[in-house]
Amino acid sequence: MSENPNSLKDNFNFQKTVAIIGIVLFIGKLIAWHLTNSDAVFSDAMESIVNIIAGFMGLYSLYLAAKPKDNDHPYGHGKVEFVTSGVEGALIIFAGIIIIVQAVNSILNGNIPKKLDWGMLIVALTAAINYLMGYISVKKGIQQNSLVLQSSGKHLQSDTITTLGVVLSLILVYFTKIYWIDAVVALIFGGYIMFIGYKIIRKSLSGIMDEADLGMLTRLSEILTKNRKTEWVDIHNTRIQQHGSGLHLDAHLTLPWYYELRKAHEEMEEVYKIIAKNSDRTIEFNFHLDDCKPFSCKICELSDCPVRQHDFLGKVNWNAENISQEQKHDESLLS
Repeated sequence: MSENPNSLKDNFNFQKTVAIIGIVLFIGKLIAWHLTNSDAVFSDAMESIVNIIAGFMGLYSLYLAAKPKDNDHPYGHGKVEFVTSGVEGALIIFAGIIIIVQAVNSILNGNIPKKLDWGMLIVALTAAINYLMGYISVKKGIQQNSLVLQSSGKHLQSDTITTLGVVLSLILVYFTKIYWIDAVVALIFGGYIMFIGYKIIRKSLSGIMDEADLGMLTRLSEILTKNRKTEWVDIHNTRIQQHGSGLHLDAHLTLPWYYELRKAHEEMEEVYKIIAKNSDRTIEFNFHLDDCKPFSCKICELSDCPVRQHDFLGKVNWNAENISQEQKHDESLLS
């Protein structure tokens, strides 16, 4: 099964809008920084540069993810989303470092902001627009299972939080005339931005390295348990990989050894259909069919089995841990 080209096109068009709006907001923040000479506003403007770069990188990754599979990329191009998200995280960390350097310099040398009323107005407006775009981006990313839109939206929302902090600092400086507050706020948000960058890099690396997703495995085990047939002796060695918004699922299905090839294939196809029906994501399946062994009798519920060698002892309750183990299940898993 492949990704929906219409959803990919929709994601691409939305990301293009995010990138364009990012440029407009960056220009607005530059004007505010020029008017106020505020370190806090400078920190906000620096993060906007990352928004712009990340926006266009997201566009490129969605363009690649929309390309069909080919001989060089048999699993498609979806993993590029993890790469671009990782680069975005690195850029965010770099922006945080620049902000911290600027803030420390201002604390050591002194810096007096000016025209704070205009700065507050412009920056507050950019915050409102950023939050709206971030909210829509995260929502669409979850609906379309797009890491690019989710990471982009979360970045915009985090940018909103920092921007509101900037507005608050401008208000404090405006009324108290304590100018070092401006630099300290910039310092704090520089550290916060670096933390956000780290989290984005961590998530992208988990996708690139195909880190096991306990949530997905748990959901899969629940689907299989709910629709379980007595003929399905065992499900093990399950692996889930994410490719863009789609998934690749590997697993071993144990069936009675005396099933003819056609019957065994029909059972496998039924498993495919049940999983696909209960998933909101496109899935590519690759199941390996195993024959049952004598020790499998102890956990096999097939009451009319003509070749049973051991009494049935109990059913193994499938969960995220045991469906992913490499070995066939046996009575040692009985609780």
